[in-house]
Amino acid sequence: MPTLRIALAQVNSTVGDIAGNAATVRRWSRQAADAGAQLVAFPEMMLTGYPIEDLVFRDSFVRSSQAALESLAADLAGDGLGDLAVVVGYVDADGPAATSSSATPGRGPRDGSALLLGGRVAARYFKHHLPNYGVFDEDRYFEPGESLTVVRFGGVDIALTVCEDIWQAGGPFTAARRAGAGLVLNINASPYELNKDDVRLPLVMRRAAEAGATVAYVNAVGAQDELVFDGDSMIVTAGGDLLARAGQFTEELLIHDLPLPAGSQAPNVASKTAAAPLPNVEQYIPDDMAVHRVDLEVSPRPAHGGRRDGGVAERIADEAEVWSALVLGLRDYVDKNGFRSVVLGLSGGIDSAVVAAIAVDALGAARVFGVSMPSGYSSGHSRDDAAEFAKRTGIDYRTEPIQPMVDAFLANLALSGLAVENLQARVRGVILMALSNQEGHLVLTTGNKSELAVGYSTLYGDSVGGFNPLKDVPKTMVWQLARWRNTQPGAPIPENSITKAPSAELRPDQKDSDSLPDYAVLDPIIKGYVDDDLGRAALIAAGNDPALVDRVLRMVDLAEYKRRQSAPGPKISGKAFGRDRRLPITNRFREGL
Repeated sequence: MPTLRIALAQVNSTVGDIAGNAATVRRWSRQAADAGAQLVAFPEMMLTGYPIEDLVFRDSFVRSSQAALESLAADLAGDGLGDLAVVVGYVDADGPAATSSSATPGRGPRDGSALLLGGRVAARYFKHHLPNYGVFDEDRYFEPGESLTVVRFGGVDIALTVCEDIWQAGGPFTAARRAGAGLVLNINASPYELNKDDVRLPLVMRRAAEAGATVAYVNAVGAQDELVFDGDSMIVTAGGDLLARAGQFTEELLIHDLPLPAGSQAPNVASKTAAAPLPNVEQYIPDDMAVHRVDLEVSPRPAHGGRRDGGVAERIADEAEVWSALVLGLRDYVDKNGFRSVVLGLSGGIDSAVVAAIAVDALGAARVFGVSMPSGYSSGHSRDDAAEFAKRTGIDYRTEPIQPMVDAFLANLALSGLAVENLQARVRGVILMALSNQEGHLVLTTGNKSELAVGYSTLYGDSVGGFNPLKDVPKTMVWQLARWRNTQPGAPIPENSITKAPSAELRPDQKDSDSLPDYAVLDPIIKGYVDDDLGRAALIAAGNDPALVDRVLRMVDLAEYKRRQSAPGPKISGKAFGRDRRLPITNRFREGL
C-alpha cells in the first residue's frame, strides 16, 4: 500500500493581492518540502483571495489569476520544488467574464483547483456545487464544473474537489467512489460561525463514507471584510476515523503520512460505471459526472525525517472561539486595508471596554487610542472605569469633554428631549472622525447586535465608524465574553464595567432598561426573528409575551434603514446583519398584521 506524506496549508490570503498570495504559496510550499511532504494543498481561491465578488466580472482580473497560476508553477520548479505536488485554488474561465448579464450560459468564470507539478499546471478541476445561500452568491459569479478530475500520483488516485462539493451529497464525492479514488482532496474557504467545527467533522465523515475514500479537508484562515475563516483542517478515513486535525484560527501546516490504496484503473480512461448503493450512509445519489483521469507521471519526492503524525488539535471553548474570530476579523481588516491604528470612544461601559480589549489583543496597545468624551450626564464611575481600562492595558488615552460643544449648538439651535440626546452622541461622532482625519486612525464603533437589531443607536453618532467588532454579538454574549476575557492573562476589563447597569448616559439617571426590555428577554426574541426567521406566531408559541413580541418586531423592522448604513463587522452567527440578511428598507409587511 503506497504512503503519501501530505501537508494541508492552513494559511491566510488577501483578496486581489495575487502576487502576494503566490509568494505565500511558495513560502509555505518550501516549509512543506523541508518537512518531507510530497503533496501540499492550499485553500480555495488561494491565489485571488476569497470572496472576490464582482471582481470576477473583470476579464483583466481573471487573466491575472490564470497568468499567475502558470508563473507559480514555473517559480516552484525554479525554487527546486518541481517534484512537490502543489494543489492551489484560483479563478479560471473558459470564455469572457464580461458581466453577469452578458455571460454566455455554460461558459464563463470558474472556481478552480489546480495541481502544479514539474513546472507546469498538470491538472485542473472546476467546482461543481455552487452555493447560493447565506453569504454566498456563487450562481451569480461562476459556472459549475461538470467533470471530476482524478490524478494518479505516487500510485494513488486522488480526486480534486472544492468547498461546497463536500456540503452536498452526490456529485463529485459519488463520482470519486465510482472512479475508485483512494483520496479526495477538498480545498475550502469556509467562513466561521460559532460551533461550525462541530458540524464539519460529521460532514467530512459522511462524504468520506460516500466516496469510500480518505478525505483531506483544508480550510483557509484569516478574514475578509465581514467573513472570518477559522481553519479547522482535517483528515478523515472512509471508515470515519479522524486521523489529524489542525487548530482553529492558526496559520499552520498539518502534515501527516497517509497509507492509501493503490490506484486500480488504467489512467486517462473516463469511467461512468455505476457504483453500488452505500449501506448505512445517507441516501446514495447517482451522479452523471464524467471522470477525467490524469497520470502525473512524476514520482513523488522521497519523504524524510521519520514518520509524521499530524495529531488532533484540542477544540477551544465557545467564548475563546468567538473572541478569536473577533480578534482575527479586526486585525485583518485593519492590516489588509493599511490602517496603522484604531480609535474609539471609551465610555467606561461594557461595549466600549470589550471592543477596546479586542483591539488590544488584535493590534497591541500601542495601536489603540481611547477617547473619553464625558457630557454633563456622565457619571464619575464611568470616567473612572474608562481610565482604569487604559491603565490596565497601556493604551493611549485622552479626555475630550463634549458639554461646551453641545452648549454651543444649543445656543444657536432650539432642541429638546431626544434631539438633545442624539446631539450629544453626534458631537462624539464628530470628535472621533476629526481625530481619524487628523491622526490617521480607523474609528471603531461599539454597538452590539441587540442594539443594531432594535435601532437603539444614533445615526452619525454612536454608530459612526469604519468597523464594528460587536456587530454580530448580542448584548448577553458581550457580558459572557468580558467575563471570559478576564479569566485570561491581563484581565483588561474593570469589574464595574461588567456589573453596572448599561446606560448611554445622555440624560439624568438614564438606563437601557428605560427604553428596552431586559436583554436576557430581548436577545432570544431577536435571535428567533433575525437569525431563525421565525414569525410572530412561532415566537409567541415559544413562550414570549405577545405585546412584547409585537413591540420588538416593530423596532427591528423600522431600524432597517439604520442597519443599511452601519459599519461592517465580523460574522460569528448563523445569520449576521449585512450580506447574510438582506431586506428592503421600504417595506410595509408586518408580522401578524
